[in-house]
Amino acid sequence: MSAAVERPEAVPTVPETGGLGESPAVPPLSVRELTVRFAGLTALDAVSLTVRPGTVHALIGPNGAGKSTCFNVLSGVYRPSSGSVRFGGHELTGLPPHRIAALGVARIFQNLALPPHVTVEDSLLLGRHRLTRAGFLAAGLRLPSAVREERRHRERVREIAAFVGLERQLSRPAGSLPYGQQKLAELARALCMEPRLLLLDEPVAGMTADERRRTAEVVAGVRDSLGISIVLVEHDMGVVMRLADTVTVLDFGRRIAEGAPADVQNDPAVVRAYLGERPDAEETDR
Repeated sequence: MSAAVERPEAVPTVPETGGLGESPAVPPLSVRELTVRFAGLTALDAVSLTVRPGTVHALIGPNGAGKSTCFNVLSGVYRPSSGSVRFGGHELTGLPPHRIAALGVARIFQNLALPPHVTVEDSLLLGRHRLTRAGFLAAGLRLPSAVREERRHRERVREIAAFVGLERQLSRPAGSLPYGQQKLAELARALCMEPRLLLLDEPVAGMTADERRRTAEVVAGVRDSLGISIVLVEHDMGVVMRLADTVTVLDFGRRIAEGAPADVQNDPAVVRAYLGERPDAEETDR
């Protein structure tokens, strides 16, 4: 990589929920011949890629290249016309979003979705919902088992908040935080789900330079300290070059290049795509 990224310290694990420590159980994500059509328009055309465990795999391309469509298939929002998505031994193709989330896949959208008047702590606690064992009645009656479980979840929330640097903001309304910290709170809430794969949709869009740097540090820590796999869609090429282990480039719904960031950056097909030429246009200099 062209730039070193400072790595946050690892978060202590909580045995009751498995913790966030690096785990060999993180499987590869395998996308094979993924095709999506809308009323005759081909948004994705036989796209294949593999996300290796514990790596950052960037998905880039000009506007309209198919990146968002691909993310929507990976997270269960869209059903593909053909092809498959497998996460380890699990077939994700066609599963609804909540089933995919239950398998350890968490997505962070580009737009903020934090309840603005809810505290940061309670916003992060929402990410623990799928891990909660106590039923509605036990929680409502404040039975000892439910109280103990809530205490453990709140401890975990504080650990994750410290990992992303929000430990001093837990009592503040989420909407009162600066934009960059709100985006970090979104990331922290996703980490509270104890995911094995994160889908990050333009995590530094709209940020200041300092906010971009800090967010890149945290994302690097998610990979390096926690061992979580990441699929990253991002237009900031500096962040992509700094974070990505592998880059896949889409243009007009097709994969036109894949490899290490430096190799992809110099690929003639990628240069043509970003200069506005179709990938199958003739090269006039030959």
